[in-house]
Amino acid sequence: MSKPQLGIQLYSVRDRSERDFLGTIREVAEIGYRNVELAGTFGFSAREVRRALDDAGLNAPSAHIGLPFKEPDKVGEHLKQQIEYALELGLKRFIVPSFPLAEEPTEDDVAKFAAAIQEAAETVTKAGLQFGYHNHAFEFKTVGGKPVIDHLLERVAPELLFAEFDLGWVKVGGQDPAAYVRKYAGRVPVVHAKDFKEDGVDTEIGRGTVDWDSALAACEEAGVEYVIIEQERYDVSSLESAKLNFAWFKNRGYV
Repeated sequence: MSKPQLGIQLYSVRDRSERDFLGTIREVAEIGYRNVELAGTFGFSAREVRRALDDAGLNAPSAHIGLPFKEPDKVGEHLKQQIEYALELGLKRFIVPSFPLAEEPTEDDVAKFAAAIQEAAETVTKAGLQFGYHNHAFEFKTVGGKPVIDHLLERVAPELLFAEFDLGWVKVGGQDPAAYVRKYAGRVPVVHAKDFKEDGVDTEIGRGTVDWDSALAACEEAGVEYVIIEQERYDVSSLESAKLNFAWFKNRGYV
């Protein structure tokens, strides 16, 4: 078993990216990161982003790409544009970051969720990209006694859909992150490392409620390729949090 590679979701430094995206790429590399997951490219062309990543020595194997699920007639064209961009950029994995699930989901909601993801997955995989879904806590609400995320992963075939488990949100959703990684071993090439305080507020890795010893051990056992740090709220600056999170993993031999 080998440790997954470490990366950072650039949404974690979105405040800086909004002001100077290409400069933020350089700052992340200067911390020591060698892998990033994109979350928007702020109007820059795929060629410009690719050049900035290459100059910084960064690998970008995946990106979060939202789809307009609330306007189904627009999904197809949006997918086409995003696939073209992803291929030009050289991405390997196309990850949908969320779906507008009903507050109290029903069997019909689950069916619509799975159908929408299935349709998008077929289009993306046909183009030669891997397609994944990133969870929050709401996908762990139960329908028919089973979490919605399990319904999704059972209804859409593994060759079409992988899981990018956000380990912090799995915990907030009332489940054991390690258990979910093991349950879907072989179908979880990448996870998000996020930690939450008892009050549900983001914090740096190791300062919250996630059992990282068990979660990371499960990632190694399951063959997870990348552990991607993501933090949305901070007690310090976004860049300082990125440094603290990098140091936490470095101390444990991940870089």
